[in-house]
Amino acid sequence: MNSWQVQDAKARFSELLDATLKKGPQMVTRRGVETAVLVPITEWRRMRQVARPNLKELLLGPQPVFENLIPPRGGWKLRPPVKFS
Repeated sequence: MNSWQVQDAKARFSELLDATLKKGPQMVTRRGVETAVLVPITEWRRMRQVARPNLKELLLGPQPVFENLIPPRGGWKLRPPVKFS
């Protein structure tokens, strides 16, 4: 994945967009820190379809699913009793 500094990305946005379409996702950095990624729209739509639905989508969907909404609770961790003298 190619990396662009934010000032270069702003100044040469058309080149950044062309590189994204031809070579795939492009990373944008700010002060050396990875900040954002520009991806082609087809890949963005694919990632959105693969993503898990949120709670609202589950409850309002054609067949609401109420399974596994609450994760199982862990077992109780009991501390040993305190002995007073």
